[in-house]
Amino acid sequence: MQPSDPALDAALAAPERQPAHSTRLGGREVGPDVQAWTVERAYATDLPEAVRAFSGSASAQLELQLGGHDGVPAPQLYSAWAGRATGDIARPGQSVVHAVGAAGHTLPAFRGTVRSRSAASGGDTVTVQALDGAERLRGPAALPRPYHGYLWGKPVATATWCVDELLRQGGIHSCPPPRAPVADDDDKAPLSIIYASLHGGFNSTYGQPEALPEPTTYTWEREGAPFEMALMPNRPGLRTSWMPRSRMVMPGSVFLMECWVNTALARGDKITLSALFDRSAGKFGVISVVFDAKTSYVTMRSETLGGTPESQSFNPTKFGALKGRWHLGLLVQTKPTSPRPTMQIRMTAPDGEYIESREFEFTEAAGAQQLSELRQIDVTTDMAVECVQVTDRVAAKASAFTQAAWEQRGEWVKGAELDTPELALFDVPKVSGSQWDVISEIARVSMSTAEFDERGIFRWRGPGRFTKAPTKPHLTVTTRRDIAALTVTEEIDACRNYCVQPYEDWKQFEYKNGDPVLDTSVRKLMPGVPVEVSYAMLEEENDIGPLVVVDDADPKAGHVVRIGDAEDGGRSVKGKVTVSSWREGPSYVVRFTNRGTTPLWTVTKDGKPSVSIVPIQRAVDPKKRKWARWSTPSHGHYGKQQYLAPESSWVQSAVIARALASTVLDAGRYPVPVLDAVEVLHDPRIQLGDVVRVVDRAGAELNTLAWVVGLRTTCAAGGVPQQTLTLRGTSYNGVPVDAGLTPDGPVDTGAPPGSAAPRAVRALTSAATEPRPVTPVPIDDPDARAGDDGMDLDHLLPPPWEQ
Repeated sequence: MQPSDPALDAALAAPERQPAHSTRLGGREVGPDVQAWTVERAYATDLPEAVRAFSGSASAQLELQLGGHDGVPAPQLYSAWAGRATGDIARPGQSVVHAVGAAGHTLPAFRGTVRSRSAASGGDTVTVQALDGAERLRGPAALPRPYHGYLWGKPVATATWCVDELLRQGGIHSCPPPRAPVADDDDKAPLSIIYASLHGGFNSTYGQPEALPEPTTYTWEREGAPFEMALMPNRPGLRTSWMPRSRMVMPGSVFLMECWVNTALARGDKITLSALFDRSAGKFGVISVVFDAKTSYVTMRSETLGGTPESQSFNPTKFGALKGRWHLGLLVQTKPTSPRPTMQIRMTAPDGEYIESREFEFTEAAGAQQLSELRQIDVTTDMAVECVQVTDRVAAKASAFTQAAWEQRGEWVKGAELDTPELALFDVPKVSGSQWDVISEIARVSMSTAEFDERGIFRWRGPGRFTKAPTKPHLTVTTRRDIAALTVTEEIDACRNYCVQPYEDWKQFEYKNGDPVLDTSVRKLMPGVPVEVSYAMLEEENDIGPLVVVDDADPKAGHVVRIGDAEDGGRSVKGKVTVSSWREGPSYVVRFTNRGTTPLWTVTKDGKPSVSIVPIQRAVDPKKRKWARWSTPSHGHYGKQQYLAPESSWVQSAVIARALASTVLDAGRYPVPVLDAVEVLHDPRIQLGDVVRVVDRAGAELNTLAWVVGLRTTCAAGGVPQQTLTLRGTSYNGVPVDAGLTPDGPVDTGAPPGSAAPRAVRALTSAATEPRPVTPVPIDDPDARAGDDGMDLDHLLPPPWEQ
């Protein structure tokens, strides 16, 4: 239910209501011009209607009929050919906000954008149709598809992470967004090189996961997460790492490493962020920071891997004293002319206080950073962590990075709420269509629901939402006051007592290198001028990171590039060229940017093109199997009613397949009645998924709980809003007993005139038609599943009754 206030509650409970509504187009109030309006919401799915509450996406639609004013007809004001001064208010894409209520008090009913408008010639009406936030998700869907899940045999993402990523592409955020998602043409502006929300997966919007922890060592935590969902270690020292989408050079830029944590949700006291830089001759440099909530010390280090570090410390006492949501960051500044880094700590406390340290300069030889490129970012944590990101060139200099920029003030609004992650993925499936299309597909496959509420907030709810019968309603409607019409329907199609879920078995996994792609040209890299080159990739090849810059002191083959200071080879160069990469459909795009002052070339030591791209793909396709769940007691009453879920690459384990099959079985073991066309007094507080108690003393003597799975509200000028609900019962009305009944058999065994059936056949038929004793299963009996069975089926075998 939408939250209300006492004034509106009293207006809705009054014997007579005074309807009220407010409608804004383009931010301008047009309520007086609205002649009629209709708002409709319902879950869309390919399941039977009586089961559809368990799955599907809901996209609300609003229809307005606008009239004119001040003697000017509506088509002249709002049609497609109207003047821009008034016509733009109803143009496609324009914002729409609609609120309804009573006695001058309203609640949000719709928020979205105009899809179409039509003006009838000779009339005074313009019809405007609008769609909710789903209209913001009409862009092409694209999901990062790293190979690391099947490389390590560990989940790299979940379906929930994919939904969150698709929302982010449409500008709908559940946590702080990437600071700089788009690179400019000259590579001088800020650029997000790693962004990992950690909303149910290690997969990243920018960059790629490199090291994945064991699934038993972590969980995905929503309660207490800084924003929406956090990676929660099961023991201290959980480590994961990402490779960047751009291998920034060292020294020579200002970069920021940051994350959000909850220090009250922890297995220990520390979190470490570190950057690993690839130097010449196989050596590595490291810049890191350790935040210790026990001692309140923040320790910054600069070192050569395996050597003795130079350290600097900062002691914000509040960090240890105040538990809760902290924003933590390390700002690093290096200059092309000096190997000595300067570091600064940025923090925001749970109470909103902004804390920054002075700039610490590292002056010892042990802390010097040599010419190199960024290899990877590591995070080691004892506490819940969310939204890890690294931004290159975040500011021209550290002092120019303001508090407002650090807090991303005014840059985003939280517009989505997620549920517990479901459907662990070893390989992210290929997707096509719009972002909303893919979200709808995931909802259908995972038995989840996706919807935008009346305030424009997207809500993703997993299959557990409807699996537990509620005990209390949000609202009670009765035939004495609220209900004008009611139809109760029970149908055999609502029964699904043999449920089969196909899945992909990823127990066996291997990877292989694809055919190497070798450049055919030596690329000349002029100082400060980016050079982009596209290389063809196969559709089955997964995303790969940027090329590794190698040198003559430690030559390596594979996914590499050598940078030389002469066209015929010359000497190898490190730490002068930023190498970035990304996937664009069938192309792998590489961008080279020379940060030095002299021309350089992509050339081998002997003068040949040095770019060598090595794609990666699965070596073994997952086995396609099926898991079946069925209810033998239900078969005795309704026969075998099969639900065969469509094959989907989103289901990648037997555990998930069993859970999904069980969800459908729980929903359809016995037919659940649908209360259709329930006409009630308009209540703007009702939302999809609410629980309503329906009391009918005039007809069926009904007193039951039901979920709202469809909602339609209409209002015409001078009238009152009419609301029609589609409800699904929260449980079935007990198990059939058939007391005193002797059901007729499916075949008439009586002999036709002039013939006689063989004695043996008559005896067999008689035995087959004897009713089987069935033990009733009470609705709320915890042992209601005692008769359920299940098995893992080979994908080639038919159901048991067909064998």
